[in-house]
Amino acid sequence: MPPEVNRREFLGRAGTAAAAGAAVAAGSAQAAEGQEAKTIKIIGVCGSPRKGMSTATALGACLEAAAEVGPNVETELVELAELSIPGQLAAGLELKPGEKDDFPAVAAKLSDPKVAGIIVGSPVYFGCVSSLCKAFLDRCIVFRKNQLALSGKVAGALAVGGGRNGGQELVLRQIHTALMGQGMIVAGDGPPTAHWGATLWSGHEGGVTADESGMATAKNLGRHVAQLALKLA
Repeated sequence: MPPEVNRREFLGRAGTAAAAGAAVAAGSAQAAEGQEAKTIKIIGVCGSPRKGMSTATALGACLEAAAEVGPNVETELVELAELSIPGQLAAGLELKPGEKDDFPAVAAKLSDPKVAGIIVGSPVYFGCVSSLCKAFLDRCIVFRKNQLALSGKVAGALAVGGGRNGGQELVLRQIHTALMGQGMIVAGDGPPTAHWGATLWSGHEGGVTADESGMATAKNLGRHVAQLALKLA
């Protein structure tokens, strides 16, 4: 201790430092409490034309894992199957006579201020997303035109193929590319797999739920998206 600093001064400085540390700790606790109180929502969008099948099942497991991250994480699965999502409207064309458009209702769900993460899932058709999923991604141009309304939200991708190496990662990249164009923060599946997203094999005996490694990527993806969304919230 330098000679010019006496014991009283030293104790005074130590007390000030301790008080400052306590204030910082209290502030951090309040911030953490505020973060815990904030409710966020993770939406899974299923681009399969087959309602309630492999892709929906995989997304369900993904969202279940997301909800387990905390009581302030809400989830919802939106299946595009049986909905009419006319892709030509993204190109400025009009509806065909008698054609229905269900996209505005889907867009309203995604526009909810609580939505902090979106996970898009698609089956693999010839190494590409389904036509229904592509139409959905194209129609999301309305968010891009609206000052990148989805910017800053966390995005994830899930793909289900009929073969173990059936083009799942190609589909992930297609979804990633579209969502990056929205300014979203693209997340892969979290540890311990930690790759580019959820990749599942529906051709496994027993179906997609019997693909243990694939289901692990789905659960890791949901968990990772929710964790990142909470941090950003």
